[in-house]
Amino acid sequence: MEWADFNLRQDFISGHQPSANSERSFHIVISDDELLSIDNGEPWRPLDQDEWRWLGLTAVAEHCLGEVGGIPVFATEVEPGSDEPEGYSFRTLWSFLGRTEQSAFYLLGRARQIVEWHNNHQFCGQCGQPTHSTDFDRSRQCAPCKQMFYPRLSPSIIVLVTRGEELLLARNANARGDFYSTLAGFIEPGESIEEAVHREVFEEVGIRIKNLKYFNSQSWPFPNSLMLGFHAEYDSGEFVLQESEIADAQWFHHTNLPSKPAMVSISGWLINDYVERLQGKV
Repeated sequence: MEWADFNLRQDFISGHQPSANSERSFHIVISDDELLSIDNGEPWRPLDQDEWRWLGLTAVAEHCLGEVGGIPVFATEVEPGSDEPEGYSFRTLWSFLGRTEQSAFYLLGRARQIVEWHNNHQFCGQCGQPTHSTDFDRSRQCAPCKQMFYPRLSPSIIVLVTRGEELLLARNANARGDFYSTLAGFIEPGESIEEAVHREVFEEVGIRIKNLKYFNSQSWPFPNSLMLGFHAEYDSGEFVLQESEIADAQWFHHTNLPSKPAMVSISGWLINDYVERLQGKV
């Protein structure tokens, strides 16, 4: 079977070690945090084993991501500044967002995050000695002090606050253009997910919320977030903006929304879900 014949959602099985008897492989080639793409106008796919060999590039590290249909998939890192082979180009992860199938985008994000983690943990943060990859799971270990290092995930919350037929949307102080989205922030040590939602909303816009309901989650590899999405209702208070984070926040009627997130992001899913329920579509 070829790559296009697989359903990644069903056929991909995560793992850190390839099957010993595998005669085929797929390769996601990465250089300088950019991912190699074939310039033929077709949807993104990894290189098969023969294509990778013909490229003439040298791998400096290789990480098994798992298997699809029993065929191992590798994040294959090449030297920074490697020349682009004819017919191929290196592209940022952002450039694939919304332009490739969601499951493929998540696989690309996984590959980039694992390469970044591997490069950032070559030495122990406790004693400074070199680390080595372990065989029993995806980790690196320092032999002298036994410290273990795993790929980092940063859990964060994202919440759509509503008031009847109105949605609270805000424009980030660092965002380009007139773009509004839901509120979001990272979970702090020692707090629950629910506490983080209440805190972030109050910190960013100064209001209290109620009736918090979990919606869905999304892996967001910029660089390593796990977004936990919620719906919440307005309870009390007036807007007091955290100016370092929020340039503007407003209540928008669901029939008159501003420029909003695309449906490739969980913020877009939250907005779409609420609007469809208001309109009786779900």
